[in-house]
Amino acid sequence: MKERLQRILNTCIENGSEEDLSALGHILEGFEKKIDKNYSQYIDGLLHMERSIDKEKKTCEINVPLNPVWNNSLNIVHGGITATILDTVMGTAVNAFLPDGYGAVTNQLNIHYIAPGVGESIRCRAEIIHQGSKTVVVSGEAYRTDGKKMAHATGTFFIIQK
Repeated sequence: MKERLQRILNTCIENGSEEDLSALGHILEGFEKKIDKNYSQYIDGLLHMERSIDKEKKTCEINVPLNPVWNNSLNIVHGGITATILDTVMGTAVNAFLPDGYGAVTNQLNIHYIAPGVGESIRCRAEIIHQGSKTVVVSGEAYRTDGKKMAHATGTFFIIQK
């Protein structure tokens, strides 16, 4: 496995453009942080997610630096990346307030894309708007570096016993 990966890496380094190498470096740095235990999930490392939770307000925020790897053919952030970050910030908000032995999984996710994802980073914020005994409803928003809202989301999460 290591020989195969080393061969692939060497080929990428030898043949890649500066943009290719920058993107590859971004991905590898994220994996390195996951391996070093700075991130608990691969997706966190891959996207370089930085989280903060406000327990008093029942909110969560995630910041993600943008990289051409996440762009679509129009050179803007792919909607699936935005959806992943919004789902993550909303799920993190829910899970942060559940009692030990319980977790939450996404039941429904609705996203309204408002503006193209451009700039240096995306900041996503989630707020719990209803917490029941079996489900939690959350609101989420994604903002570009210039402060413009790029997406609004709502999600319903099932509460499950681990």
